[in-house]
Amino acid sequence: MTLHNRRSFLKTGAGVGAGLIFLPNLIRGSLFAATTPSKRIQVAQIGCGRMGHTDMEGVLGCPQARIVAVCDLDSKRVAIAKQMAETFYHKKGEAGVEVKAYHDYREVLLRSDIDAVVVSTPDHWHALVAVEAALAGKHLYVQKPVTYSIAEAIALRIAVQAKKVVLQTGSQQRSERPFVAFRPASEAVRNGRIGKLHTVKIGIGLDKPSGKAPKPMEVPANLDFDRWLGPAPEQPYMEGRVHPQDGFTRPGWITTEDFGLGMITNWGAHHMDIAQWAMGQELGGPLTIEARAQFMRDDVWTVHHTYHVEMIYPDNVQVIMDNSFENGIRFEGADGWVFCARGAEKVTASDGNAADPADKKGPLRASDLKILAPLGANATRWAPSRNHYANWIGSIAANAQPVAPIEQSSRSLEACATAWIGMKLGRKLTWDAAKEQFVGDEEANALRSRKARRAEFDICEILKKAGLPAPV
Repeated sequence: MTLHNRRSFLKTGAGVGAGLIFLPNLIRGSLFAATTPSKRIQVAQIGCGRMGHTDMEGVLGCPQARIVAVCDLDSKRVAIAKQMAETFYHKKGEAGVEVKAYHDYREVLLRSDIDAVVVSTPDHWHALVAVEAALAGKHLYVQKPVTYSIAEAIALRIAVQAKKVVLQTGSQQRSERPFVAFRPASEAVRNGRIGKLHTVKIGIGLDKPSGKAPKPMEVPANLDFDRWLGPAPEQPYMEGRVHPQDGFTRPGWITTEDFGLGMITNWGAHHMDIAQWAMGQELGGPLTIEARAQFMRDDVWTVHHTYHVEMIYPDNVQVIMDNSFENGIRFEGADGWVFCARGAEKVTASDGNAADPADKKGPLRASDLKILAPLGANATRWAPSRNHYANWIGSIAANAQPVAPIEQSSRSLEACATAWIGMKLGRKLTWDAAKEQFVGDEEANALRSRKARRAEFDICEILKKAGLPAPV
């Protein structure tokens, strides 16, 4: 029996609509107290690549949770993940712990003793795994961008709400540690510290062509490549479009459009999420989109390179994304500005435009220090979350909304995906956030989803079989 079968599900529409505003007396300090092993939340890690390792480390650090299973389509990677988890527990003196390794995530979902799963697969697999996990009654931690397409985001939201499971999106910038700048900056904007907001400038880095031509390769014996393709179009294997066979450096699927849409949803999902939070548009979206971009050609990679995006939001707020901007978010208002970023952090050399460590600007800046002064007792404040993984595990235990729920991350994905669609079509688009579709543009609406390679990968059919409505 899952946790939700034992407790009533707490979901407050006011909390979601107001950016998960926190009332301190609702959650007791005992929520995060250490528990006995028999009461731990049993977690499975699905996807054991670069981010999979990061997510495993996060969950392993939560006393209330225990990783009991790992799953990946690459046998080398799943073996490493199994050893990683078992070694962690053995070093804590739990010599008898065995973590089960799986090839097929569907076998993981059949285990009644697993309460929750972490989905750290390539982007094109997020929705399939997460929807089926939600339908199986499993709580979810899903890496950002929460899905590959707009239709998938809607489908996942439908499944999560129907099954009343807790979903935390891997939008770690919503939590305090280690990204200290985003919460105070967004709270300052939300509380009017810079006056009427008129412009948001977002830098999300730049992917550069690899310089390597596409070249089919033999599939490694340790990788189930046909299954790895999943809903993506049929194509030959290329290591540069999947992941390195040696090590855990940045995978090529991030820069291959059949599997990920590039920086617009990679870093875009992080920064657009914070921007919409600050604007009070976490359940909304843009009104219009105008975008242009250059896409990589005759290269092993296929995503966009340079780009410029302009969006108009309610209250005539203009949101601009450009590859020349410093990686971060600058909010400009009638009475000043505030900027937030991760500082000099660069995941890879191609992330680009991060702050120079030598300039000592810091990740949090404002036109006047008064903008960042402590907020008053009646201010709008975000729910506390010092650690993103602990917030998820604690939310499962309390049957409460986490700090990055699907209701909001689906909208962050939609904003990024509308920008990508604008890049592809190169014309002005009008977006209806309430209906989650473009106005009077069949070609743009067709790009909200893509046809699955095989029927088993069709999320709409999966929802229909479960008796749930499918996105239009």
